[in-house]
Amino acid sequence: MAFLRSVATTTAAIVSTSSSSSFPSSSRSPKTLNVSFPSTSQSSDPNRFSLFKSLANPPSALHMDASTLQHKTDAVLPDLLTEYMVDMKCEGCVNAVKNKLQTIPGVKNVEVDLSNQVVRILGSTPVKAMTEALEQTGRKARLIGQGMPEDFAISAAVSEFKGPDIFGVVRLAQVNMELARIEANFSGLSPGKHGWSINEFGDLTRGAASTGKVFHPTNEENKKEPLGDLGTLDANEKGEAFFSGVKEKLRVADLIGRSVVVYATEDKTEDGIAAAVIARSAGVGENYKKLCTCDGTTIWEASDRDFVTSKV
Repeated sequence: MAFLRSVATTTAAIVSTSSSSSFPSSSRSPKTLNVSFPSTSQSSDPNRFSLFKSLANPPSALHMDASTLQHKTDAVLPDLLTEYMVDMKCEGCVNAVKNKLQTIPGVKNVEVDLSNQVVRILGSTPVKAMTEALEQTGRKARLIGQGMPEDFAISAAVSEFKGPDIFGVVRLAQVNMELARIEANFSGLSPGKHGWSINEFGDLTRGAASTGKVFHPTNEENKKEPLGDLGTLDANEKGEAFFSGVKEKLRVADLIGRSVVVYATEDKTEDGIAAAVIARSAGVGENYKKLCTCDGTTIWEASDRDFVTSKV
């Protein structure tokens, strides 16, 4: 496999804290990661990355409020590696894709593996912006992995809302042991503010009513706000809402099998109006398949109905 090898030094936003954490390795100081973009033949090698990334200096623009949640659209988000499968056939396609992505604010580095039709992006740009940019090149693109090539057993998760009234997708990625990045898109909401949260259970037998309380680990009980409180979504007049931010102390591995719940009101005084289970998602270098093993459908033949993000 032939790909470009480059070295980029970037700084991710890390919020330091003096309080103790439930994470076994949370006492570790941020370390310099040796990361690069992998080939499919190297995907099982934990030392396959060579793109250097320093996590030592947090940007001052990133400010956490009392609930340790930040979602200002102008805030500096932590860098992540994001992988797309893109329908490319020649070097002209490669140049078109790279040139387009490099114009997007927040993109630090782009590498393309034409033989596997994989594009790898390092930066702080939200998935929504990168997906729209790729589609503007006239090529089909599917998100196949996101996260950091760290020593996390689970680095990414996804929660999909499939209607019939509310559609959406929530993506969670582990940046480091103290910080997780959250992105969400919703449609079908009533205009205005809606509370949303990560709840204890993934039991949807009675919809949101059977998902339990807002997730709050026992070691965090002295905190005023539950760890799973995600704040507020602000739906526009079309009922669409977009969220991009970070959350301290949130560990993606602890969320698998729980649920994301959206409420009718901002204060969450009533049961939620929609809920979806949180499932493990592919991390970087974990998903290069183009053929669905269940029905033989190729990634390019799948209809937009198979991808929730197309609805929002």
